[in-house]
Amino acid sequence: MAASMGDVFSFCVGVAGRSRVAVEVRFVSSAKGKGLFATQLIRKGETIFVERPLVAAQFLWNALYRYRACDHCLRALEKAEENAQRLTGKPGQVLPHPELCTVRKDLHQNCPNCQATYCSVECQLAAAEQYHRVLCPGPSQDDPLHPLNKLQEAWRSVHYPPETASIMLMARMVATVKQAKDKDRWIRLFSQFCNKTANEEEEIVHKLLGDKFKGQLELLRKLFTEALYEDTLSQWFTPDGFRSLFALVGTNGQGIGTSSLSQWVHACDALELKPQDREQLDAFIDQLYKDIEAVGRTPSAYYYLTATGEFLNCEGSGLFVLQSCCNHSCVPNAETSFPENNFLLHVTALEDIKPGEEICISYLDCCQRERSRHSRHKILRENYLFVCSCPKCLAEADEPNVTSEEEEEEEEEGEPEDAELGDEMTDV
Repeated sequence: MAASMGDVFSFCVGVAGRSRVAVEVRFVSSAKGKGLFATQLIRKGETIFVERPLVAAQFLWNALYRYRACDHCLRALEKAEENAQRLTGKPGQVLPHPELCTVRKDLHQNCPNCQATYCSVECQLAAAEQYHRVLCPGPSQDDPLHPLNKLQEAWRSVHYPPETASIMLMARMVATVKQAKDKDRWIRLFSQFCNKTANEEEEIVHKLLGDKFKGQLELLRKLFTEALYEDTLSQWFTPDGFRSLFALVGTNGQGIGTSSLSQWVHACDALELKPQDREQLDAFIDQLYKDIEAVGRTPSAYYYLTATGEFLNCEGSGLFVLQSCCNHSCVPNAETSFPENNFLLHVTALEDIKPGEEICISYLDCCQRERSRHSRHKILRENYLFVCSCPKCLAEADEPNVTSEEEEEEEEEGEPEDAELGDEMTDV
Protein backbone atom coordinates (compact mmCIF):
# COMPACT_ATOMS: atom_id res chain seq x y z
CA MET A 1 0.00 0.00 0.00
CA ALA A 2 1.46 3.37 -0.99
CA ALA A 3 1.64 6.22 1.48
CA SER A 4 -0.83 9.03 0.95
CA MET A 5 0.43 12.52 0.19
CA GLY A 6 -0.87 13.50 3.61
CA ASP A 7 1.44 10.94 5.19
CA VAL A 8 4.39 12.20 3.12
CA PHE A 9 3.98 15.89 3.85
CA SER A 10 2.98 15.57 7.48
CA PHE A 11 6.05 13.44 8.12
CA CYS A 12 8.49 15.68 6.26
CA VAL A 13 7.19 18.95 7.65
CA GLY A 14 6.72 17.56 11.13
CA VAL A 15 10.21 16.18 11.56
CA ALA A 16 12.27 18.56 9.46
CA GLY A 17 10.37 21.55 10.75
CA ARG A 18 11.77 23.92 8.14
CA SER A 19 10.31 22.71 4.85
CA ARG A 20 8.82 25.51 2.81
CA VAL A 21 6.30 23.04 1.33
CA ALA A 22 6.67 24.89 -1.98
CA VAL A 23 6.57 21.51 -3.69
CA GLU A 24 4.18 18.72 -4.50
CA VAL A 25 4.60 15.15 -5.71
CA ARG A 26 2.96 14.23 -9.00
CA PHE A 27 2.85 11.14 -11.18
CA VAL A 28 4.96 11.81 -14.28
CA SER A 29 4.85 8.66 -16.39
CA SER A 30 5.13 4.90 -16.16
CA ALA A 31 8.80 5.21 -17.08
CA LYS A 32 9.74 7.96 -14.60
CA GLY A 33 7.12 7.30 -11.91
CA LYS A 34 6.77 10.22 -9.49
CA GLY A 35 8.33 13.65 -9.72
CA LEU A 36 8.66 16.68 -7.47
CA PHE A 37 7.24 19.98 -8.74
CA ALA A 38 7.36 23.59 -7.56
CA THR A 39 4.04 25.10 -6.44
CA GLN A 40 5.40 28.66 -6.31
CA LEU A 41 8.36 30.60 -7.66
CA ILE A 42 11.63 29.46 -6.13
CA ARG A 43 14.58 31.79 -6.54
CA LYS A 44 18.14 30.67 -7.35
CA GLY A 45 20.03 29.97 -4.13
CA GLU A 46 16.92 29.44 -2.02
CA THR A 47 16.57 26.36 0.14
CA ILE A 48 13.58 24.51 -1.28
CA PHE A 49 13.20 22.19 1.69
CA VAL A 50 15.12 20.59 4.53
CA GLU A 51 14.37 16.93 5.13
CA ARG A 52 15.13 14.41 7.85
CA PRO A 53 15.48 10.77 6.70
CA LEU A 54 13.06 8.08 7.79
CA VAL A 55 16.14 6.04 8.71
CA ALA A 56 19.88 6.50 8.24
CA ALA A 57 22.99 4.47 9.00
CA GLN A 58 26.74 4.90 8.70
CA PHE A 59 28.52 2.61 6.27
CA LEU A 60 30.09 -0.32 8.10
CA TRP A 61 33.57 -0.07 6.59
CA ASN A 62 33.54 3.68 7.17
CA ALA A 63 32.84 3.09 10.87
CA LEU A 64 35.47 0.32 11.05
CA TYR A 65 38.10 2.74 9.72
CA ARG A 66 37.38 4.97 12.73
CA TYR A 67 35.35 7.65 11.03
CA ARG A 68 33.52 8.58 14.23
CA ALA A 69 29.94 9.70 13.70
CA CYS A 70 26.81 10.01 15.82
CA ASP A 71 25.06 6.66 15.67
CA HIS A 72 21.77 8.42 14.92
CA CYS A 73 22.26 11.63 12.91
CA LEU A 74 25.77 10.84 11.54
CA ARG A 75 27.20 14.13 12.84
CA ALA A 76 31.01 13.92 12.83
CA LEU A 77 32.25 13.47 16.41
CA GLU A 78 35.97 14.21 16.01
CA LYS A 79 37.26 17.69 16.57
CA ALA A 80 38.46 19.26 13.31
CA GLU A 81 42.05 19.08 14.54
CA GLU A 82 41.70 15.39 15.48
CA ASN A 83 40.19 14.76 12.04
CA ALA A 84 43.14 16.48 10.37
CA GLN A 85 45.65 14.54 12.50
CA ARG A 86 44.09 11.20 11.55
CA LEU A 87 43.77 11.97 7.85
CA THR A 88 47.30 13.40 7.50
CA GLY A 89 48.90 10.77 9.72
CA LYS A 90 50.46 13.60 11.75
CA PRO A 91 49.59 13.36 15.48
CA GLY A 92 51.08 16.81 16.03
CA GLN A 93 49.07 18.57 13.33
CA VAL A 94 47.70 21.86 14.69
CA LEU A 95 44.92 23.90 13.09
CA PRO A 96 44.71 27.67 13.41
CA HIS A 97 41.43 29.18 14.60
CA PRO A 98 40.41 26.16 16.73
CA GLU A 99 37.43 28.20 17.96
CA LEU A 100 35.78 27.63 14.57
CA CYS A 101 35.33 23.91 15.24
CA THR A 102 31.69 23.24 16.10
CA VAL A 103 32.11 19.79 17.69
CA ARG A 104 30.91 19.78 21.32
CA LYS A 105 32.39 16.74 23.03
CA ASP A 106 30.86 17.79 26.32
CA LEU A 107 27.44 17.00 24.82
CA HIS A 108 28.32 13.50 23.58
CA GLN A 109 26.42 10.57 25.06
CA ASN A 110 26.88 6.80 25.05
CA CYS A 111 24.26 4.09 25.20
CA PRO A 112 24.74 2.71 28.74
CA ASN A 113 24.32 -0.84 27.45
CA CYS A 114 26.32 -1.07 24.22
CA GLN A 115 28.31 2.20 24.25
CA ALA A 116 26.98 3.41 20.89
CA THR A 117 27.99 7.08 20.72
CA TYR A 118 25.68 10.01 20.05
CA CYS A 119 26.33 13.71 19.54
CA SER A 120 23.68 14.69 22.08
CA VAL A 121 21.14 13.37 24.52
CA GLU A 122 18.46 14.29 21.96
CA CYS A 123 19.92 11.88 19.41
CA GLN A 124 20.38 9.18 22.03
CA LEU A 125 16.72 9.43 23.03
CA ALA A 126 15.52 9.64 19.41
CA ALA A 127 17.43 6.48 18.49
CA ALA A 128 16.12 4.61 21.53
CA GLU A 129 12.59 5.71 20.77
CA GLN A 130 12.68 4.70 17.10
CA TYR A 131 14.86 1.59 16.70
CA HIS A 132 17.79 1.19 19.10
CA ARG A 133 15.98 -0.82 21.77
CA VAL A 134 15.61 -3.62 19.21
CA LEU A 135 19.14 -3.33 17.81
CA CYS A 136 21.11 -2.71 21.02
CA PRO A 137 23.44 -5.71 21.53
CA GLY A 138 24.05 -4.78 25.17
CA PRO A 139 27.27 -6.21 26.60
CA SER A 140 27.58 -8.47 23.52
CA GLN A 141 28.63 -5.58 21.25
CA ASP A 142 32.03 -7.23 20.69
CA ASP A 143 30.79 -10.83 20.61
CA PRO A 144 31.39 -12.16 17.07
CA LEU A 145 28.61 -14.73 17.60
CA HIS A 146 25.93 -12.15 18.31
CA PRO A 147 23.38 -12.31 15.41
CA LEU A 148 23.79 -8.63 14.49
CA ASN A 149 27.59 -8.87 14.56
CA LYS A 150 27.45 -11.94 12.33
CA LEU A 151 25.21 -10.03 9.91
CA GLN A 152 27.54 -7.02 9.82
CA GLU A 153 30.64 -9.15 9.34
CA ALA A 154 28.95 -11.00 6.48
CA TRP A 155 28.04 -7.68 4.87
CA ARG A 156 31.62 -6.38 5.12
CA SER A 157 32.88 -9.60 3.56
CA VAL A 158 30.73 -9.15 0.43
CA HIS A 159 30.58 -5.36 0.04
CA TYR A 160 33.99 -3.71 0.09
CA PRO A 161 34.67 0.04 -0.15
CA PRO A 162 33.73 2.25 -1.89
CA GLU A 163 30.41 1.64 -0.14
CA THR A 164 27.05 2.57 -1.65
CA ALA A 165 24.67 0.87 0.80
CA SER A 166 24.49 -0.68 4.26
CA ILE A 167 22.70 -3.71 5.60
CA MET A 168 22.15 -1.70 8.79
CA LEU A 169 19.86 0.70 6.94
CA MET A 170 17.58 -2.28 6.30
CA ALA A 171 18.01 -3.42 9.89
CA ARG A 172 16.87 -0.02 11.16
CA MET A 173 13.83 -0.19 8.89
CA VAL A 174 12.80 -3.47 10.49
CA ALA A 175 13.63 -2.29 14.01
CA THR A 176 11.58 0.87 13.47
CA VAL A 177 8.52 -1.17 12.58
CA LYS A 178 9.12 -3.59 15.45
CA GLN A 179 9.21 -0.72 17.97
CA ALA A 180 6.44 1.39 16.44
CA LYS A 181 3.03 1.72 18.05
CA ASP A 182 1.54 2.45 14.61
CA LYS A 183 3.28 -0.23 12.56
CA ASP A 184 1.00 0.23 9.54
CA ARG A 185 1.97 3.88 9.15
CA TRP A 186 5.67 3.04 8.99
CA ILE A 187 5.04 0.18 6.58
CA ARG A 188 3.13 2.62 4.33
CA LEU A 189 5.99 5.11 4.47
CA PHE A 190 8.59 2.51 3.52
CA SER A 191 6.40 0.94 0.82
CA GLN A 192 5.98 4.21 -1.11
CA PHE A 193 9.59 4.22 -2.27
CA CYS A 194 10.37 3.34 -5.87
CA ASN A 195 9.61 -0.31 -6.66
CA LYS A 196 11.22 -2.41 -9.36
CA THR A 197 10.29 -5.54 -11.28
CA ALA A 198 11.88 -8.85 -10.33
CA ASN A 199 14.38 -8.61 -13.20
CA GLU A 200 15.32 -5.05 -12.28
CA GLU A 201 15.72 -5.98 -8.62
CA GLU A 202 18.05 -8.80 -9.63
CA GLU A 203 20.16 -6.38 -11.66
CA ILE A 204 20.46 -3.99 -8.72
CA VAL A 205 21.43 -6.72 -6.27
CA HIS A 206 23.87 -8.16 -8.78
CA LYS A 207 25.43 -4.72 -9.12
CA LEU A 208 25.84 -4.35 -5.36
CA LEU A 209 27.10 -7.85 -4.57
CA GLY A 210 28.95 -8.95 -7.70
CA ASP A 211 29.03 -12.22 -9.62
CA LYS A 212 28.17 -14.49 -6.69
CA PHE A 213 25.25 -12.34 -5.58
CA LYS A 214 22.70 -15.16 -5.31
CA GLY A 215 24.72 -17.13 -2.78
CA GLN A 216 25.74 -13.98 -0.95
CA LEU A 217 22.17 -12.69 -0.88
CA GLU A 218 20.85 -15.93 0.57
CA LEU A 219 23.51 -15.90 3.30
CA LEU A 220 22.60 -12.30 4.18
CA ARG A 221 18.89 -13.15 4.18
CA LYS A 222 19.37 -16.04 6.61
CA LEU A 223 21.48 -13.93 8.97
CA PHE A 224 19.03 -11.02 8.63
CA THR A 225 16.15 -13.35 9.54
CA GLU A 226 18.04 -14.83 12.47
CA ALA A 227 18.75 -11.38 13.88
CA LEU A 228 15.55 -9.46 13.13
CA TYR A 229 12.53 -11.55 12.10
CA GLU A 230 9.20 -9.77 12.57
CA ASP A 231 5.78 -11.32 11.84
CA THR A 232 4.24 -8.10 10.53
CA LEU A 233 7.07 -7.87 7.97
CA SER A 234 7.23 -11.56 7.09
CA GLN A 235 7.29 -10.75 3.35
CA TRP A 236 10.61 -8.89 3.76
CA PHE A 237 12.25 -12.10 4.99
CA THR A 238 11.29 -14.30 2.02
CA PRO A 239 13.81 -14.64 -0.82
CA ASP A 240 11.73 -12.42 -3.15
CA GLY A 241 10.87 -9.92 -0.42
CA PHE A 242 14.45 -9.62 0.77
CA ARG A 243 15.63 -9.00 -2.77
CA SER A 244 12.97 -6.29 -3.11
CA LEU A 245 14.07 -4.70 0.16
CA PHE A 246 17.67 -4.83 -1.00
CA ALA A 247 16.74 -3.19 -4.30
CA LEU A 248 14.69 -0.53 -2.51
CA VAL A 249 17.72 0.53 -0.48
CA GLY A 250 20.05 0.25 -3.48
CA THR A 251 17.82 2.45 -5.64
CA ASN A 252 16.54 5.00 -3.12
CA GLY A 253 19.37 5.29 -0.61
CA GLN A 254 20.83 8.82 -0.55
CA GLY A 255 24.49 9.18 0.32
CA ILE A 256 25.21 11.26 3.43
CA GLY A 257 28.56 12.82 4.22
CA THR A 258 29.64 14.74 7.31
CA SER A 259 33.03 16.20 8.28
CA SER A 260 34.18 18.40 11.12
CA LEU A 261 37.25 19.35 9.06
CA SER A 262 35.09 20.46 6.15
CA GLN A 263 32.96 22.51 8.53
CA TRP A 264 36.10 24.16 9.89
CA VAL A 265 37.30 24.97 6.35
CA HIS A 266 33.94 26.55 5.46
CA ALA A 267 34.12 28.63 8.65
CA CYS A 268 37.64 29.73 7.73
CA ASP A 269 36.42 30.79 4.29
CA ALA A 270 33.85 33.05 5.96
CA LEU A 271 36.42 34.87 8.11
CA GLU A 272 37.11 38.53 7.36
CA LEU A 273 40.89 38.72 7.25
CA LYS A 274 43.59 41.05 6.01
CA PRO A 275 44.84 40.06 2.52
CA GLN A 276 48.15 38.71 3.87
CA ASP A 277 46.42 36.68 6.58
CA ARG A 278 43.91 35.33 4.04
CA GLU A 279 46.71 34.27 1.74
CA GLN A 280 48.52 32.48 4.57
CA LEU A 281 45.38 30.66 5.74
CA ASP A 282 44.43 29.58 2.22
CA ALA A 283 47.97 28.29 1.65
CA PHE A 284 47.81 26.35 4.94
CA ILE A 285 44.50 24.72 3.95
CA ASP A 286 45.78 23.88 0.46
CA GLN A 287 48.84 22.19 1.97
CA LEU A 288 46.66 20.35 4.49
CA TYR A 289 44.64 18.74 1.71
CA LYS A 290 47.81 17.91 -0.20
CA ASP A 291 49.12 16.13 2.91
CA ILE A 292 45.86 14.20 3.23
CA GLU A 293 46.02 13.22 -0.44
CA ALA A 294 49.63 12.10 -0.03
CA VAL A 295 48.66 9.78 2.84
CA GLY A 296 45.84 8.41 0.70
CA ARG A 297 48.40 7.29 -1.88
CA THR A 298 50.63 5.54 0.65
CA PRO A 299 49.87 1.80 0.94
CA SER A 300 50.87 1.57 4.59
CA ALA A 301 49.23 -0.29 7.44
CA TYR A 302 48.77 2.98 9.31
CA TYR A 303 46.93 4.45 6.36
CA TYR A 304 44.50 1.57 6.14
CA LEU A 305 43.75 1.87 9.82
CA THR A 306 43.16 5.59 9.76
CA ALA A 307 41.75 6.61 6.40
CA THR A 308 40.29 5.34 3.17
CA GLY A 309 42.04 7.35 0.50
CA GLU A 310 39.91 10.05 -1.05
CA PHE A 311 37.03 9.44 1.35
CA LEU A 312 37.44 12.23 3.85
CA ASN A 313 33.93 12.19 5.31
CA CYS A 314 31.95 10.13 7.73
CA GLU A 315 29.74 8.41 5.18
CA GLY A 316 26.42 6.61 5.27
CA SER A 317 23.05 6.60 3.57
CA GLY A 318 19.44 7.36 4.38
CA LEU A 319 15.93 7.09 2.99
CA PHE A 320 14.36 10.48 2.30
CA VAL A 321 10.71 10.71 1.25
CA LEU A 322 10.77 13.93 -0.78
CA GLN A 323 14.32 13.62 -2.09
CA SER A 324 13.51 10.16 -3.45
CA CYS A 325 10.80 11.78 -5.61
CA CYS A 326 13.35 14.02 -7.35
CA ASN A 327 14.15 12.73 -10.81
CA HIS A 328 17.57 13.01 -12.45
CA SER A 329 18.77 15.53 -14.98
CA CYS A 330 22.27 16.01 -16.39
CA VAL A 331 21.46 19.76 -16.16
CA PRO A 332 19.80 19.85 -12.71
CA ASN A 333 17.97 22.89 -11.38
CA ALA A 334 18.55 21.86 -7.75
CA GLU A 335 21.22 20.19 -5.66
CA THR A 336 21.38 18.33 -2.35
CA SER A 337 23.85 18.92 0.47
CA PHE A 338 24.36 18.40 4.20
CA PRO A 339 25.58 21.79 5.46
CA GLU A 340 24.60 21.16 9.10
CA ASN A 341 27.15 18.35 9.51
CA ASN A 342 24.41 15.79 10.17
CA PHE A 343 21.75 13.84 8.27
CA LEU A 344 19.50 16.85 7.56
CA LEU A 345 19.34 17.10 3.79
CA HIS A 346 19.05 20.53 2.17
CA VAL A 347 17.73 20.84 -1.39
CA THR A 348 18.76 24.18 -2.90
CA ALA A 349 17.76 25.80 -6.19
CA LEU A 350 20.57 26.20 -8.73
CA GLU A 351 18.42 28.53 -10.84
CA ASP A 352 14.99 30.15 -10.69
CA ILE A 353 12.30 27.45 -10.73
CA LYS A 354 8.85 28.47 -11.93
CA PRO A 355 5.53 27.22 -10.50
CA GLY A 356 4.68 23.89 -12.12
CA GLU A 357 8.29 23.18 -13.11
CA GLU A 358 9.81 19.85 -12.11
CA ILE A 359 12.60 19.96 -9.54
CA CYS A 360 15.48 17.76 -10.73
CA ILE A 361 18.77 16.85 -9.12
CA SER A 362 21.71 14.97 -10.59
CA TYR A 363 22.52 11.39 -9.67
CA LEU A 364 25.99 12.00 -11.15
CA ASP A 365 28.85 14.02 -9.72
CA CYS A 366 30.34 17.04 -11.50
CA CYS A 367 32.99 15.05 -13.36
CA GLN A 368 30.54 12.39 -14.50
CA ARG A 369 28.14 15.04 -15.82
CA GLU A 370 30.90 16.39 -18.07
CA ARG A 371 31.46 13.04 -19.72
CA SER A 372 29.94 12.03 -23.03
CA ARG A 373 26.25 11.23 -23.37
CA HIS A 374 27.14 7.58 -23.97
CA SER A 375 29.21 7.41 -20.76
CA ARG A 376 26.53 9.17 -18.70
CA HIS A 377 23.88 6.78 -19.98
CA LYS A 378 26.12 3.81 -19.21
CA ILE A 379 26.53 4.89 -15.57
CA LEU A 380 22.83 5.69 -15.11
CA ARG A 381 21.66 2.49 -16.80
CA GLU A 382 23.96 0.28 -14.73
CA ASN A 383 23.23 1.96 -11.40
CA TYR A 384 19.66 3.25 -11.74
CA LEU A 385 18.22 1.22 -14.64
CA PHE A 386 16.94 4.07 -16.80
CA VAL A 387 17.92 5.97 -19.92
CA CYS A 388 18.11 9.73 -19.37
CA SER A 389 16.07 11.97 -21.67
CA CYS A 390 16.93 15.32 -20.08
CA PRO A 391 17.47 18.40 -22.31
CA LYS A 392 21.24 17.86 -22.40
CA CYS A 393 20.90 14.22 -23.46
CA LEU A 394 18.31 15.07 -26.12
CA ALA A 395 20.53 17.84 -27.49
CA GLU A 396 23.42 15.35 -27.74
CA ALA A 397 21.30 12.56 -29.24
CA ASP A 398 23.25 12.62 -32.52
CA GLU A 399 26.60 12.08 -30.84
CA PRO A 400 28.25 8.69 -31.51
CA ASN A 401 27.65 6.04 -28.85
CA VAL A 402 31.29 5.65 -27.92
CA THR A 403 33.37 6.52 -24.89
CA SER A 404 35.96 9.22 -25.47
CA GLU A 405 39.67 8.35 -25.33
CA GLU A 406 40.10 10.58 -22.28
CA GLU A 407 37.34 8.77 -20.42
CA GLU A 408 38.76 5.37 -21.34
CA GLU A 409 42.13 6.48 -19.98
CA GLU A 410 40.50 7.58 -16.72
CA GLU A 411 38.89 4.17 -16.31
CA GLU A 412 42.17 2.40 -17.12
CA GLU A 413 43.93 4.53 -14.48
CA GLY A 414 41.73 3.12 -11.77
CA GLU A 415 38.35 4.87 -11.72
CA PRO A 416 35.85 1.99 -11.48
CA GLU A 417 33.00 2.05 -13.97
CA ASP A 418 30.54 1.82 -11.11
CA ALA A 419 32.29 4.52 -9.12
CA GLU A 420 30.27 5.58 -6.14
CA LEU A 421 27.58 8.00 -7.23
CA GLY A 422 26.42 11.05 -5.38
CA ASP A 423 29.77 12.34 -4.11
CA GLU A 424 28.48 15.79 -4.93
CA MET A 425 25.32 15.05 -3.00
CA THR A 426 27.28 14.40 0.16
CA ASP A 427 28.91 17.81 0.26
CA VAL A 428 28.90 19.26 3.77
